[in-house]
Amino acid sequence: MNTRLINTQTAKTQMANTRCPCGQNQHYSECCEPYHLNVNTAADVETLMRSRYCAFVFQEFQYLLDTHHPDFLNGLSIALLAENASSTTWLGLTVDEANQTANHGTVTFKAWFLHDGIIDAIFEASQFERVGGQWFYTTGEQKQAKLPKRNETCICHSGKKFKTCCLKKIS
Repeated sequence: MNTRLINTQTAKTQMANTRCPCGQNQHYSECCEPYHLNVNTAADVETLMRSRYCAFVFQEFQYLLDTHHPDFLNGLSIALLAENASSTTWLGLTVDEANQTANHGTVTFKAWFLHDGIIDAIFEASQFERVGGQWFYTTGEQKQAKLPKRNETCICHSGKKFKTCCLKKIS
């Protein structure tokens, strides 16, 4: 078993009784873990998107593939998802908007991360489709994210100012 996998499993074990990285005020074991273990399926697009963010945090790449619409994979694989995973630290998730109809939905969010000493975000309006009662990610429209100002609330939801929290992680 490789070190990255051991560290990810250790982090998940420690996280089981702490707040879930998806931003909901629940323990991981009661929030996104049942989706990652295929015990539950997401009832709405926001829940699916949050569980997918959490899957990036815990490197649950099979879950990401399983919840990605097969017609939109475009060669996506576990190997591609894992390429930069060990050098990426996920900092926080902000959901700006979520809308859905019976079989289509959109979630606009910012998923903040630290990679190679730079803080950035996936700022996307993600599209989802329901097939056979299950929601799947299809595509996303990328947007440009702006870092918060120094005195604004931190992106990791610590409640601290950005300058005294995640801004200190920039090398």
